[in-house]
Amino acid sequence: MIAIISDLAPKHTTQAAQKTPTNWEDLCERASLQLAYTIKEEDIPSALYVNSDQTQVVYAQGSNLTWAKTGAKQVSTVGNDEKRAFMVMVSIANDGTMLPLQAIYQGYSKVSCPSPSAPNYENCMNAGFRFEYSNMKMYWSTHGTMHSLVDEIIAPYFEQRKKELGLPQMQKSVWQIDVWLVHRSEEFQTWMKNNHPTIVLNFMPGRKRKTPCTHTDFGATMMKESK
Repeated sequence: MIAIISDLAPKHTTQAAQKTPTNWEDLCERASLQLAYTIKEEDIPSALYVNSDQTQVVYAQGSNLTWAKTGAKQVSTVGNDEKRAFMVMVSIANDGTMLPLQAIYQGYSKVSCPSPSAPNYENCMNAGFRFEYSNMKMYWSTHGTMHSLVDEIIAPYFEQRKKELGLPQMQKSVWQIDVWLVHRSEEFQTWMKNNHPTIVLNFMPGRKRKTPCTHTDFGATMMKESK
């Protein structure tokens, strides 16, 4: 009855689409070849190739369905765009090893992070998880949280695996991340070269066309191509 009287129809929320470059296939191919070349020339074993990616964790997801005028192209709902969430940096090695998670919470102090008295907090700490506040009004990676991620999770993992594999500490490793503004900034890349010279950064094209954390067979394919 509502739809008939008001000319409304049930609609899922929409938003303006982000444009994919017309040459995205070429960009992905170049990224693949660059990665394969690095793996071959630096003799990178599977365990020393790690991909990290940010993922949003929503506390309470708003509804994505509402009534809107028939034919409407852009539809929004209350609570769907204004999310209450935190960010988790997921890292996995090509051999299947899952690295500890880094969780980033919006806020300016440790009060924004889970309390030490929270359920399973101690288990998370024992597993090497990192709970950090963003020190800004967002919960995405910053230079500070990226430095912490590398110093406390990525670099220690590479060092430990080199020992286990009987490799010298000067052995190169590959860390693959996306083209997030902070990641590709000159400041962060310079910091990496000065503080972690054995970690080779490899950037994936945007729009999630080829990301090992979302395409689990991609890393294995790259290892095969490098042989």
